[in-house]
Amino acid sequence: MFERFTQDARAVVKGAVEQAAAMGATSVAPGHLLLGLLEREGSRASFALAVLGGGEWKDAVRAEPAEVRRRGGLTQAGTEAPAGPGIDVAEIVARVEDTHGVGAPSGSGRGRRTGPEDGAHPVREGGEGGAAGALRIALARRERRIGDEHILLALVSRPGVPAEVFAGHGVTHESVSRVLHGGGETKAG
Repeated sequence: MFERFTQDARAVVKGAVEQAAAMGATSVAPGHLLLGLLEREGSRASFALAVLGGGEWKDAVRAEPAEVRRRGGLTQAGTEAPAGPGIDVAEIVARVEDTHGVGAPSGSGRGRRTGPEDGAHPVREGGEGGAAGALRIALARRERRIGDEHILLALVSRPGVPAEVFAGHGVTHESVSRVLHGGGETKAG
């Protein structure tokens, strides 16, 4: 499938692998793809993000996946849901980190081996969902090539950390589609 990716889409995936390595992750997750998208300039997805205000919240978004990872992968909605019966996820994370070290809930605590020995970073199920989702979106639009705009649409439409991050900044699948494919005053070219 990777041979169908445009140069921009390949650069996003490469950026995601670099983000995963920099964070000590053993696999590429959707949050890494989000960070790979945010690093791009001069592409259709970067144009759409700029139109949607990405320049204003780009730095804040970079910190959000790290915070989700610190909570053991729970999204904000995942931490708020247990609050009803009185479970404080932030307190649980703090206690686990006090006992086992910073990053312990994510499996990246001190003293643990966090990267693969050969330097490879396999794509985790959610990360594959971003690529597979991008393929489905491209096929639905009858487009032969998969661009970074397809990755953006896949991440914004699939439940998980990237979609939650986008939603927190008012970015929806509909708003991204409108910017990318028209239906409004601005269209990515």
